[in-house]
Amino acid sequence: MRNKYLFTSESVTEGHPDKMADQISDAILDEIYGEDPYGRVAVETLVATGLVMVAGQITTSCYVDIPKIVRKTIREIGYTRAKYGFDSDTCAVLTSIDEQSKDIDQGVSKSLEAKKTEEEKNNMESTGAGDQGMMFGYACRETPELMPLPIILAHKLTFRLAEARKKKIIPYLRPDGKSQVTVEYENGNPKRVEAIVIATQHHPDIPYETIKNDIKEKVINYVIPQKYLDENTKYFINATGRFVIGGPQADTGVTGRKIIVDTYGGVGSHGGGCFSGKDPTKVDRSGSYMARYIAKNIVAAGLADKCEIQIAYAIGVAHPVSIMIDTFGTEKVPQPKILELIKKNFDLRPEAIIRHLNLRRPIFRKTASYGHFGREDEDFTWEKTDKAEILKEQAKLR
Repeated sequence: MRNKYLFTSESVTEGHPDKMADQISDAILDEIYGEDPYGRVAVETLVATGLVMVAGQITTSCYVDIPKIVRKTIREIGYTRAKYGFDSDTCAVLTSIDEQSKDIDQGVSKSLEAKKTEEEKNNMESTGAGDQGMMFGYACRETPELMPLPIILAHKLTFRLAEARKKKIIPYLRPDGKSQVTVEYENGNPKRVEAIVIATQHHPDIPYETIKNDIKEKVINYVIPQKYLDENTKYFINATGRFVIGGPQADTGVTGRKIIVDTYGGVGSHGGGCFSGKDPTKVDRSGSYMARYIAKNIVAAGLADKCEIQIAYAIGVAHPVSIMIDTFGTEKVPQPKILELIKKNFDLRPEAIIRHLNLRRPIFRKTASYGHFGREDEDFTWEKTDKAEILKEQAKLR
């Protein structure tokens, strides 16, 4: 008997209020990292009607003009006129910034392991985890990106919405928008798209039928491979009939509220911590990137068709307190052997992760929309599969 089921993932455009908040937080991080790659940043942003509030903890040797960064980011997103629901030049920008807590700093700047020895012989031991927590990474063979198909298609739809707006392919679009894709699986493999949901902000004078036809022709059919579409695929395009009021005027946005959009679209587990606005000493970010890197290399090496990894840390401690792997019965070698290979080939101490993935660079704003994983960008170092051949050889799969 064939086992069929439906799975749905969503994405949002860069003009969605929550994604605006993520991008502002990461733009501030990037500005600091451009001058001070050892700065400590934990910044949260809230956007509402005519207002941006930035709060958090920053310890750095440089000066950055936060209101200027905020306005520049919003302008680049596309909110440049009040009739779009937000204006980068006239919105109020409030800030509440403190230094990083000394209690946290004493564990991050010198880990528990480093404190146990007079000489810090191994610099990799010097940095402790910036917080406790568990981070997950996932990979599978459903797409060339080794990502679940629903989230990849959802991201491609929202990216195309933004592209169609910016290049005036559909000139009446405005920055806010969302997508949702439901995929039908058969025996664990994606077979077809069951439903596509698109909601896009638009100029008030455009007829609904025009929007519906343009989105289907210039966005959906442009992005979704025809092999996944059939006569039973359902389309829901601006299902309320009108989406003129959008952005922060329609919905408050907050950093870190789209963590499932940021990761695997609901496939697998999630530790709960968001990424944006956090420098990589925060293992919510760097640990999740490393977990993805490991999972992707395991799948790329052929050790398993699906792989989920959990890494857990204690604040101020360099070494993880636990590592868990689940290959969902798809492993080609025993799971204990895969775990052994992980420990042999991947250094999971925060400083080692930061150095290996080259994270002390201003690369983070671009991660804050259209997903942190499955991206073809050389700055997304956690997407490399440069360990796959080594893993394959050590697993004796040749």
